[in-house]
Amino acid sequence: MQRWDNDPLGSTPRASRETYLSLHDQVRGATFPEIDELEKSLGYALDSDWFENLALHTQVVVKDSDLNYQHGRILYSVLRDYLDRYKPQAVRILETGTARGFSSLCMARAISDSGQGGSIVSMDVLPHTKPIYWNCIDDCDGRKTRQALLSPWRELLDLIVFIQGDTSEVLGRLAMERVNFAFLDARHTYEMVMDEARYVMERQQKGDIIVFDDVTEALFPGVVAAVDEIGCRYPYSIQRITLTEQRGYAIARRLD
Repeated sequence: MQRWDNDPLGSTPRASRETYLSLHDQVRGATFPEIDELEKSLGYALDSDWFENLALHTQVVVKDSDLNYQHGRILYSVLRDYLDRYKPQAVRILETGTARGFSSLCMARAISDSGQGGSIVSMDVLPHTKPIYWNCIDDCDGRKTRQALLSPWRELLDLIVFIQGDTSEVLGRLAMERVNFAFLDARHTYEMVMDEARYVMERQQKGDIIVFDDVTEALFPGVVAAVDEIGCRYPYSIQRITLTEQRGYAIARRLD
């Protein structure tokens, strides 16, 4: 993991504070009727001010593709609905592809708001306790650990265990007996998505959920192929949400 500890996202800030604020202003007003309808149907929606503040620090980045962080709303509303329906004594959640921690915190907020117990195991090759530049507005203050980057949401961090490592290696030694809910967003190849999904599916029961990010044929055909196979060969119903040509998601619910 040493190479991931030495500024893997860049050795200097990618942009000024003003640029990140401008990028945020450009996307925060966008509307997404599909997600509005999902929230309405499930009866849960993430507080918009909290959501946008978290996104500014963990999702607004300089990149070639369009900025879109609406998966945070999906994760929150779907998880809140799951917790309300099944009321597990302690929900167990697995996430692959932590990045800056945005998705983990959206799920942690769902657990906290539900008043129930639970924990999230989140893994990524990026370090949690080594200071690096993250290609985000906080880089303007210098290198930070992910732990420091997320410190404004300290009350939710107790629900999350961050593990550094390649998912194929970490899953081989990860002792989770049950995975009630999973968000898979690591390497976007068919083989990797299926490996991660098999680990999760072997530990799920009726009603449990897997959410897949980047289910977009043009950019990530391997993710689409994996989701298609899971819907055909395994006892899961698949709900797809397509926002743009660059961003699509799938919610897989265990049927038996």
